Amino acid sequence: MELKLILEAILFSAQKPLSSKEIRDVFAAAPGHAEGEETARALKKVKEAELTAGLEQLAREHEEAQRSYRLVCVAGSWQFVTQPEYAPWLKALVGHKTRPPRLSQPALETLAIVAYRQPITRAEIEQVRGVAADGVMQTLLERGLVEQVGRADVVGRPMTYGTTAAFLEYFGLRSLEDLPAADELRRIPVEKPATLATVEPGLATAPPEQLNLPAEGQSVEQALAPGQAQTEGAVQADDASPPSPSPEPVAPDVSIKTAPPSDAPANNP
Repeated sequence: MELKLILEAILFSAQKPLSSKEIRDVFAAAPGHAEGEETARALKKVKEAELTAGLEQLAREHEEAQRSYRLVCVAGSWQFVTQPEYAPWLKALVGHKTRPPRLSQPALETLAIVAYRQPITRAEIEQVRGVAADGVMQTLLERGLVEQVGRADVVGRPMTYGTTAAFLEYFGLRSLEDLPAADELRRIPVEKPATLATVEPGLATAPPEQLNLPAEGQSVEQALAPGQAQTEGAVQADDASPPSPSPEPVAPDVSIKTAPPSDAPANNP
């Protein structure tokens, strides 16, 4: 019994895409019988390269036969899919299902940056795009196209992001190696913040909330804005406070000159 025919039967019966490991698990769990005992033993010993070669051969044969379906590998898993030109009849059979809205141009641009530069922080994404990415990143996270993959080894330990298996499925890619070349995007310089190894030991071990650092995606000016507002408000409050009343009555025709505030420029006589 040929390996490719067994693979074809397994993939036709599977209700979801199967990875090479899952197919090998099927081989390992299959009980032997009188007629196929030798085949079952051989399949338990099949190597990864041999399995991949059998799957690729099966995919080529279905493509050359110009069938209404084909075998594809998406995100590292194999499955049979129908050819796009038969979609109208299949929609009529199963009913039209509402698909999620298409990604906007900003979302596609952000997704491309994450795909080619991952792992990458939100601040680095905004540096490449030149605009804030909070809303777009939230959309990509909700769609399951990107995910948090760790923390950068820099001051503040910002979260880093990468693409998911759903990203590969969305664009029909076997792996990230199938991404088209984007050397220009990779060459865009991104200023790296100071690493934990370059700061004082005390700061390296201090929790972020004690460092008075900008929040992720927030500039230094934005981080300082609340403090500046409080300082300016205090100065304005001092300026607006009425002068203390004089203990002695003052005649109406006598003008009172008050000293200018400390932060006001002195007037020349």
